[in-house]
Amino acid sequence: MALARALVREPRLLLLDEPFAALDALTRIRMHALVLDLWRAHGPTTLIVTHDVDEAVLLADRVLVLDAGRIAADIKVEIPRPRSHGDTRFAELRRRLLSELGVEAEVIREAA
Repeated sequence: MALARALVREPRLLLLDEPFAALDALTRIRMHALVLDLWRAHGPTTLIVTHDVDEAVLLADRVLVLDAGRIAADIKVEIPRPRSHGDTRFAELRRRLLSELGVEAEVIREAA
């Protein structure tokens, strides 16, 4: 509902701070699709703060990784939409971002 209220005024800048954190997995997937549809239709610049690496790769054109309040990495997402978790480019970017966040490759393999 908050997203609908924010879009009523057709803002040029849309700020979303952990907008999907409290949602169950299926609702989160639906909301990702909704945000992409709204972005395509209305075209606002959108800044999403998230701790979900998959969400960042799925939705973003550019990902900034912060460390102690500073930009530690600035990575352009050059995977065409629609994006899929099964795409090797998606997996590689996910691994790179997790590495930037200090998650070692062994942990990533064990979780898969």
